[in-house]
Amino acid sequence: MSNRLAGELSLYLRQHADNPVDWRPWSPDCLRLAQEQQRPIFLSIGYSSCHWCHVMAEESFSNAHVATLLNERFIPVKIDREQRPDLDQICMEAVQLMTSHGGWPLSVFLTPSGEPFFGGTYWPLAGRDGIPGFADILRAVDDAWQNQRPRVDAQAAQLSDAVRSATFDRPGQTESLPLLREQAFAAAEVELRDMFDPQWGGFGRAPKFPQGVLLLWLVHRATETNDAALWAMLGKTLDAMAVGGIHDHLGGGFHRYSTDAQWLVPHFEKMLYDNALLAQVYARAWCRHRRRLWRRVAEATCDYMIRDLQSVGGGFFGSEDADSEHEEGRFYLWTPDQVAQTLDDQHRATRFCREYGVYPGGNFEGRSILHLPLKKDSAETGEADAIDAALAPDRAALLAARSGRVRPLRDDKIIAAWNGLAIAALARCGEILDRSDYVEAANRAASFVREEMKDDSGRLWRCWRDGRRDPPGFLDDYASVALGYSALAQVTGQKTWQSAAAGLASSMLARFADSTGGFFYTPNDHEPLFARKKDVIDTAEPSGNGLAATLLIDLSAATGDQQWRLAAERTLAVFAHWLRIRPTASPQMLLALASWPGG
Repeated sequence: MSNRLAGELSLYLRQHADNPVDWRPWSPDCLRLAQEQQRPIFLSIGYSSCHWCHVMAEESFSNAHVATLLNERFIPVKIDREQRPDLDQICMEAVQLMTSHGGWPLSVFLTPSGEPFFGGTYWPLAGRDGIPGFADILRAVDDAWQNQRPRVDAQAAQLSDAVRSATFDRPGQTESLPLLREQAFAAAEVELRDMFDPQWGGFGRAPKFPQGVLLLWLVHRATETNDAALWAMLGKTLDAMAVGGIHDHLGGGFHRYSTDAQWLVPHFEKMLYDNALLAQVYARAWCRHRRRLWRRVAEATCDYMIRDLQSVGGGFFGSEDADSEHEEGRFYLWTPDQVAQTLDDQHRATRFCREYGVYPGGNFEGRSILHLPLKKDSAETGEADAIDAALAPDRAALLAARSGRVRPLRDDKIIAAWNGLAIAALARCGEILDRSDYVEAANRAASFVREEMKDDSGRLWRCWRDGRRDPPGFLDDYASVALGYSALAQVTGQKTWQSAAAGLASSMLARFADSTGGFFYTPNDHEPLFARKKDVIDTAEPSGNGLAATLLIDLSAATGDQQWRLAAERTLAVFAHWLRIRPTASPQMLLALASWPGG
């Protein structure tokens, strides 16, 4: 029998509708029930394209014994992190404070008042490699709840207070923004040089994420200064990602991250936000250096979004799964025999396998991830460009053959913030690459969001699926969509989009602004949670305050209206200290500073 998730908007929640666990979607009723029954809440947070979320679901949430423990001793609640990023953010921060790491699935135990007191990420069904089994965790938490309640309550109070106290703003601060810009940019360059991987590109160690927002700022900075060292870091990174397995060489677009340092073995899910950001990165870099490979990657990424993620109505779906046929990456992998059967020419097949690293036994569970295993620095010499162009017909043939395979599941909810990124990316890429079809795709998406995801009161909704909207939008939804509208206005000259951007910005100021400067992530009429935060750190997605500051400066430049400039100035000022000490953690704020008048 289905549990309470069967009728939910979220695909991730519906995927758990047949679990024996008596899951509930999050609502204030969960807290009331927990209070009435004096049970802790077990909060499981994930998303539909998350590989390890599927693993934990198959191992534990489908297990009758685990289900009995959860149903009898806890109030089990499922959350889609993409639908409720507000809860995900504060619960993730709590788990990171407890364990020094985070990730998904996120597993958190809450008191009936909604405060976290214990948590972690993925737990296997049975203990292994020093990791306790999930059933053992449940029994231990239940024992603490029953027999050490004062200690549990004290832990919850202390942890919640720590989350509330972890802030990055300094209210009342005033700044010389040109000076802040100079200081933050200089500090960011130092950080990037320290983090840069000179062998494989990218910043930091494995696992490696593309960090699209950081790369966008680096493109701006390298273009502005024409600094050879910055261009060398950027070029190395863009080339390495373009030839690596993180890039889908047949269908275009990028997987979410690479498990290794050399960008070879990804987790295979594809996210709209990554591809929107990276399409702009490659297009803007091509605009400066005219590398043929960079242009093709930008175009292939835009083509992927339009072909595989754009709905009939114009809005963009959120993601594609890592798994198909119960195997991670199966849709994207090849064997030499499969290549030979597809190309039907032994010479062509041999060359393709040699150039794209396809060999017997493969590099991933018996099959091969397509990549260009080039000699050191050969990408910079143009070898990658030449191979990429010569084998275009073979890639097209393999793409056609791959389209007959069982596709990874697509999450068909439409998310406002991510659509804003896609609208801006397609508008800008259309302008840079002279592709009117990209601008038209951006226009269709913008029209969809305006007509289907905004109500008569001016409220923007976070998610849309089959005519249903939920929940009310967050800060990044308003700011990102408005930036998409503004980009479209600038590219097309259509003033209606500038008016739409200003309307959303006005709603953003009314619903999210803090009187001390900056913006809360949740609106002022949002349900009360154990913490209300101002986000400024960029994850794979840009932060709400970074987007808001960028939007306000953009509107100020477009309209000359001083209300936008003053709000932007106050937002940048309250985060000035943070931008000086950890600028690369907030590159969207750096992009806002980059566009400050006179900067």
